Amino acid sequence: MAFLKTQERTKERFSLLLLDLEEYYFEHHTAYHVTTSSKKERKVRGSFKVCSRSVIFDPEDLAEPILKVGFNNLFMYVKHSPHHLQGAKKVTFQLEGWSKTEDVVQTLLQLHRASCLDKLGDQTAMIAANLQSRLARSSFDKNCFQSVAEKPHMECAVEMVMPLVSNPGHVCITDESLYFQPLNGYPEQVIPIKLHSVRRIYKRRHGLRPLGLEVFCTENDFCSDIYLKFYKTADRDEIYYYIATFLENHVTEHTAESYMLQWQRGHLSNYQYLLHLNNLADRSCNDLSQYPVFPWVVDDYTSVRLDLSNAATFRDLSKPVGALNKERLDQLLARYRGMPEPRFMYGSHYSSPGYVLFYLVRVAPEHMLCLQTGRYDHADRMFNNIGDTWKNCLEGATDFKELIPEFYGNDCGFLENKLRLGLGRKQNGSLVGDVVLPPWASDTRDFLQKHRTALESQYVSEHLHEWIDLVFGFRQRGSEALAAHNVFHPLTYEGGIDCDSIEDPDQRIAMLTQILEFGQTPTQLFTIPHPQRITPRFQNITRSPTSQSEDSSFEDLTEESRKLAWANMGNLTPISSHKIHKDNDKALIIFNLYVPSLLFLPDTTLKMFSKELKDFQRSMSFSNMALSSCLMLADGKTAVCSSWDNNVYFYSVPFGRRQDTLMGHDDAISQMCWFDDRLYTASWDSTVKVWQCAAEGSNHKRSQFQLLAELEHDAGVNTIGLNPAGTLLVSGCKDGAVTIWDTSSYGTLQQVHCHTGTIHHVAFSPDSRHVLSVGADSCMKVTDVQTGMVISTVKAVEEQRCFCWDGNSVLCGGRSGDLLLWDLLSNTVTQRIPAHSGAVTAMWMSELCSTVITGGEDRQIIFWKLQS
Repeated sequence: MAFLKTQERTKERFSLLLLDLEEYYFEHHTAYHVTTSSKKERKVRGSFKVCSRSVIFDPEDLAEPILKVGFNNLFMYVKHSPHHLQGAKKVTFQLEGWSKTEDVVQTLLQLHRASCLDKLGDQTAMIAANLQSRLARSSFDKNCFQSVAEKPHMECAVEMVMPLVSNPGHVCITDESLYFQPLNGYPEQVIPIKLHSVRRIYKRRHGLRPLGLEVFCTENDFCSDIYLKFYKTADRDEIYYYIATFLENHVTEHTAESYMLQWQRGHLSNYQYLLHLNNLADRSCNDLSQYPVFPWVVDDYTSVRLDLSNAATFRDLSKPVGALNKERLDQLLARYRGMPEPRFMYGSHYSSPGYVLFYLVRVAPEHMLCLQTGRYDHADRMFNNIGDTWKNCLEGATDFKELIPEFYGNDCGFLENKLRLGLGRKQNGSLVGDVVLPPWASDTRDFLQKHRTALESQYVSEHLHEWIDLVFGFRQRGSEALAAHNVFHPLTYEGGIDCDSIEDPDQRIAMLTQILEFGQTPTQLFTIPHPQRITPRFQNITRSPTSQSEDSSFEDLTEESRKLAWANMGNLTPISSHKIHKDNDKALIIFNLYVPSLLFLPDTTLKMFSKELKDFQRSMSFSNMALSSCLMLADGKTAVCSSWDNNVYFYSVPFGRRQDTLMGHDDAISQMCWFDDRLYTASWDSTVKVWQCAAEGSNHKRSQFQLLAELEHDAGVNTIGLNPAGTLLVSGCKDGAVTIWDTSSYGTLQQVHCHTGTIHHVAFSPDSRHVLSVGADSCMKVTDVQTGMVISTVKAVEEQRCFCWDGNSVLCGGRSGDLLLWDLLSNTVTQRIPAHSGAVTAMWMSELCSTVITGGEDRQIIFWKLQS
């Protein structure tokens, strides 16, 4: 549970939650609470705590009550010997020892003067000046270093943020650790975090300003190890980049893109993905105004059995909670249309401190009491029944709240009144105790297990992207939000108002308080539609020997063979290499493989290489200009070559002669593809042309080719690729644009300018869901075909020229001549394989991924075999 991890309950009764909102705990002293009755004096020993708006006395005797006296209700006088502080109700304290009493009294007098100022803004400014003075007069105690060899990098004043409170002190970062030392020594003298244990760090927006930094030492837990708020953004950024630099070689920095790719391909659960999105969108368990938000996914809380195979069991994830009930929505829209600007549909938010503590009151009662000035809400308005809460979210005039991660976790404490809290009695006379569960849950653990199963169900997996669009994505604001009936109060959106621009300090504080308490919309992560999750096609099943002859089983085995091959791709071993040309021609090597011959194009000559004889068998010249690409037609008898003279040449392999020439473009042809009697030619004249070829006969004449389509681009087309079914074409241009085309209509499905320079190579994933592109900007980009969203960006250490990939891993060749094996899900290089002495310019992989052939600028071709 987030709260208990942040501040565990101890026998000590004092808590920062006893302080008022925006109040600080400064220092403490041993003292006595002195009472007099019938001329008899009684002293109770305890801790006298000086806070910015009050004094608190915490007795050592647990039977005695904690006393809190606000400065606005306090007048003081000081006796000469010993020193006393007395409140308006004659509450007398005697400090133990005389030496520091004068200093304490002066501090109290100063804070008392601040509390007597008329304007809240002036009070806050004077208290802030007192705090900054204290921080400036103190520094981090370097005797607290865990090693004498540690070298400090920097230290500065910060506040440690916890739910509803913050604690001032100093942060110090060394070459080994991050330390926080509270100014008041509470809850401990120093909090150390080893840098090598850090797994994730996030910059945070705190109080609408970029001042927060949150550190996680776990990979998937949604509770951080420390949350710090800095006074200067520059200080925050320096420590962030220092830790990030340290982690560069230890931990991979993840983005929304990389998490999306992992989730899409089933490597992250829905629960894990939502946690990561919340983290990236500034949601934190330490900031109740930005607590992680999760969706209601189940719509059935009345049935005896939860049927996850029935779509009616689930909530419509394409709509916000406020739009799920049409009758209520119509009323809200009528009010919206008659509202002056700025208009909004919902007057309350889906996530706020009050909603979070509504759910968590049974495990964090002190936080609810702190938020509501010492009282619980009315018993009938408490979190009593899950089904009733959902019903109210559907029907209530002002209730549009979503859920929190705990509803899909493993700790059921928030549903049980284990602390036996007196939460009140409802109107029907029953006491508020444990939360009433739906009929389909036998107990709290069963409820969480089934609720989590619902979150991970096929229906939710197929529709979760729609909810992400509403909360984190392109339907969060603007015209798309309006169309989706997803418009909240303007103050809930990031950038809705600049509090620093409000000159009146009282108005500024009031506005900030309203924003923090009302709820905040997450930082927008996506500006175009979020891709849908990929539903697994293959299941791990046990097969009988006879079933392997069936088509479906054969396909499954082929897929499993490919997965096994890619899992062992690091074992790629060279078995032979061959020099193509003696001279150092600058032309690239481009080849295509069909049994029994391999074709190479180093210059103006087509060369054929026999795999069996391991020797060049034939050569053919078509033009006095260099060839640019080649492919073999499906019959295995005709080679098609393109040249820098803008022509396409057809060569008969059995007869060893040129059959025909197709003059197709106004500039050189960069690449060609063939599928189902259609030839696709890409050219630097900024077009891709589609040609229909007659199926009959082996002699392909020009008259048998019909131009079906001409696909226009804004720049020269450098590379093209077809998906396995031949239904989609992707093109990559010199201006960095990737365009995806529908080959049935020749219409543009997506166009994304994702590179800053020429694109060298593009290819679909085997499932046709994604396109991978590499370019001169040394970036690898994964683009979602359905939405056009770039869902992964990898910045390579060198320019990559060609690749093969399976959707998760990439074997690519770059400028250095090495083969790099990339894991796209973690954005890391898992293997570097020495290969060529010059850039790798061409790569081919067999269908079952067991054989790889590469060509490079060193004029070498290398045959590789995957060792089991």
